[in-house]
Amino acid sequence: MKSHVKKGDEVEVISGGSKGKRGKVLSVNAKKQQVVVEGARTMKKAIRRSEQNPDGGIVDQDGPIHLSNVKKLG
Repeated sequence: MKSHVKKGDEVEVISGGSKGKRGKVLSVNAKKQQVVVEGARTMKKAIRRSEQNPDGGIVDQDGPIHLSNVKKLG
Protein backbone atom coordinates (compact mmCIF):
# COMPACT_ATOMS: atom_id res chain seq x y z
CA MET A 1 0.00 0.00 0.00
CA LYS A 2 1.11 3.54 -0.66
CA SER A 3 1.19 6.35 1.89
CA HIS A 4 1.49 10.11 1.54
CA VAL A 5 4.34 10.32 4.07
CA LYS A 6 7.69 8.58 4.31
CA LYS A 7 10.43 8.24 6.90
CA GLY A 8 12.11 11.57 7.62
CA ASP A 9 9.17 13.78 6.54
CA GLU A 10 7.99 16.63 8.77
CA VAL A 11 4.33 16.13 9.77
CA GLU A 12 1.65 17.62 12.02
CA VAL A 13 -0.89 15.57 13.96
CA ILE A 14 -4.37 16.79 13.00
CA SER A 15 -6.57 14.77 15.38
CA GLY A 16 -6.48 12.77 18.58
CA GLY A 17 -4.81 13.41 21.91
CA SER A 18 -1.60 14.67 20.31
CA LYS A 19 -3.41 17.15 18.02
CA GLY A 20 -1.24 20.09 16.96
CA LYS A 21 2.11 18.43 17.66
CA ARG A 22 4.73 18.48 14.94
CA GLY A 23 7.64 16.14 14.43
CA LYS A 24 9.69 13.95 12.16
CA VAL A 25 8.38 10.57 10.97
CA LEU A 26 10.51 7.84 12.55
CA SER A 27 8.86 4.87 10.82
CA VAL A 28 6.00 4.02 8.48
CA ASN A 29 3.99 0.79 8.45
CA ALA A 30 2.01 1.06 5.20
CA LYS A 31 0.32 -2.31 5.66
CA LYS A 32 -1.22 -1.30 9.01
CA GLN A 33 -1.51 2.36 7.86
CA GLN A 34 0.44 3.64 10.87
CA VAL A 35 3.29 6.08 11.39
CA VAL A 36 5.47 6.80 14.42
CA VAL A 37 6.04 10.54 14.89
CA GLU A 38 8.83 11.89 17.09
CA GLY A 39 7.39 13.50 20.22
CA ALA A 40 3.75 12.62 19.53
CA ARG A 41 1.78 9.96 21.44
CA THR A 42 4.41 9.05 24.00
CA MET A 43 3.68 5.78 25.76
CA LYS A 44 5.18 4.16 28.82
CA LYS A 45 6.58 0.67 28.34
CA ALA A 46 7.85 -1.69 31.03
CA ILE A 47 11.15 -3.29 30.10
CA ARG A 48 12.86 -6.32 31.55
CA ARG A 49 16.38 -6.27 32.99
CA SER A 50 19.12 -6.81 30.41
CA GLU A 51 22.77 -5.98 29.81
CA GLN A 52 21.81 -2.65 28.22
CA ASN A 53 19.32 -1.91 31.03
CA PRO A 54 20.59 -3.53 34.23
CA ASP A 55 17.78 -2.01 36.35
CA GLY A 56 14.89 -2.57 33.94
CA GLY A 57 11.99 -0.23 34.69
CA ILE A 58 9.63 1.95 32.69
CA VAL A 59 10.68 3.76 29.50
CA ASP A 60 8.89 6.45 27.45
CA GLN A 61 8.62 5.69 23.74
CA ASP A 62 6.69 7.07 20.77
CA GLY A 63 3.59 5.13 19.76
CA PRO A 64 1.95 4.67 16.34
CA ILE A 65 -0.65 7.05 14.87
CA HIS A 66 -3.02 6.28 11.98
CA LEU A 67 -1.95 7.72 8.61
CA SER A 68 -5.19 9.69 8.26
CA ASN A 69 -4.40 11.63 11.44
CA VAL A 70 -1.19 13.21 10.14
CA LYS A 71 -0.63 15.98 7.60
CA LYS A 72 2.61 16.41 5.67
CA LEU A 73 4.19 19.86 6.02
CA GLY A 74 5.98 21.71 3.26
